[in-house]
Amino acid sequence: MIINFHSAKKFRNLDLIEFTPHPEMNVIYGQNGQGKTNIIESIWMMTGFYSFRARKNVQLIQQGSEESEISTTFYSQQREQNAVMKIGRRKEIELNGVKEESPRVMMGKFYAVVFSPNTLGIVQDGPSERRKMLDIALSLMKPNYAVIMSRYLRALDQRNALLKKYAEKKFDLIYFEPWDEELISLGTKIIRYRLDYIDKLRDISAGIYEGISSGREEFSFYYDFSRENISEEEIKEKLRENMIKSRDADFKRLYTNVGPHTDDIVLTLNGKDVRVFGSQGQQRSCALALKLGEASIIEKITGECPVVLLDDVMSELDEGRQTFILNYLDNWQVFITCCDPSTLLRSKRGKAFEVFDGKISEMG
Repeated sequence: MIINFHSAKKFRNLDLIEFTPHPEMNVIYGQNGQGKTNIIESIWMMTGFYSFRARKNVQLIQQGSEESEISTTFYSQQREQNAVMKIGRRKEIELNGVKEESPRVMMGKFYAVVFSPNTLGIVQDGPSERRKMLDIALSLMKPNYAVIMSRYLRALDQRNALLKKYAEKKFDLIYFEPWDEELISLGTKIIRYRLDYIDKLRDISAGIYEGISSGREEFSFYYDFSRENISEEEIKEKLRENMIKSRDADFKRLYTNVGPHTDDIVLTLNGKDVRVFGSQGQQRSCALALKLGEASIIEKITGECPVVLLDDVMSELDEGRQTFILNYLDNWQVFITCCDPSTLLRSKRGKAFEVFDGKISEMG
């Protein structure tokens, strides 16, 4: 997949930017606060997901404006396509001139992987960040996963609402059975998807980390629901068993305490938990290996190379690690933001763009 043209109007501090990226390396540089990350963010919005920085639409609209607009022309699925997103009270999307019901239609059509300072939360923060990483990657590759997850979350909300009613007035446990079975059925599919994805991601990310660290440490991870190979029927039975065991806790906390919405991934370096024992540099390298691994799997499964968005990543890496990453990303379309482009401009193929006060200029 290649972005041929991109524009953003009234998006954060970007009054109007338009540019034609290079099909491979694009270095976007400038001082802090000029709008570099806003450009990366506007590209990411075309995936159909929420911003990686904000959840509210109003945060994405230039102050004093009523809406922002993003337009991208991209080559994917063996043809050139165009998408236009308008962000006001709600997001609206047109794909190839046809107004769609939701921006989520872009899942499976526009592929991108983003690494920003917030991405370190995959390693440093709680389980929800790691689950989010899995859910976004799987939804990009397999849009059906997003449908299953949406159904699961609706059933979860309904079961939790029933638990709150139970606290006010006790009634027979038989009322929980339909929601329990729905959560078990959908949860089994979600966990199966996640386990299959993690099996693929583990080997690729371990190899990337080995290159980043020059083989000094061994990176691995596992899904805490099960370390071993497990059949779909075994997943279902284990989920049912866990739900029965947690019933008292559910009634006490008025919340469903087991299921894929509570699962985690345990990340290790040389067998030790990275979150606890890893240095900041090691944690950054682990997160980067996971995201580059994600990009590789998207390419393998879909046949489309995702656009790689690296926001303020290279400044924290030494020259050897920068060189490894640039070589790894050879022949992919990459957008890298930085303050000082001197070390990145050694790339033979690519373009450099300077950003100042919300405006972008292509440099010679």
